[in-house]
Amino acid sequence: MRHAKRINHLGRTNTHRAAMLSNMATSLIMHKRISTTLAKAKELRKYVEPLINRSKNDTTHSRRVVFSYLQNKYAVTELFREISVRVADRPGGYTRILKTGFRQGDNAEMCIIELVDYNETYTAGDTKKKATRTRRSKKKVEAIAAPEANEPVAAPVAETAAAEEAGENE
Repeated sequence: MRHAKRINHLGRTNTHRAAMLSNMATSLIMHKRISTTLAKAKELRKYVEPLINRSKNDTTHSRRVVFSYLQNKYAVTELFREISVRVADRPGGYTRILKTGFRQGDNAEMCIIELVDYNETYTAGDTKKKATRTRRSKKKVEAIAAPEANEPVAAPVAETAAAEEAGENE
């Protein structure tokens, strides 16, 4: 039974899996988009998103922790210098998985995993941030829309001016 066994071993030993994920994470950071199988992409997402999150805090300790996972100083520099700046205001969800079909040889489900802020197709229209929405209860909205019965209703200016002229002529 597989109770509480959430990691996908991908048919590899622990050291092979760690090396593969490290290499894939380095490639993703350097190229911003890679093509792989869906199972590997889902595991890579769990591997790389905490590293991107840690890169928001640029300290020596953070750099050493990330380097222990990536083992590539150029990828660490790229992550802390460029990627962390672009994802600084994003609370999570730094990667996107796009399914591309099935591989010819073994029918494995293929996909593209990419960094969200580096795809110009999706980010072209998002130059401004959405305004925060406020929730209002129905009572407040109805009170604003229709004044209460005991409140005096202001007459339009044209009718008021006509009534004043009529009063002066009498």
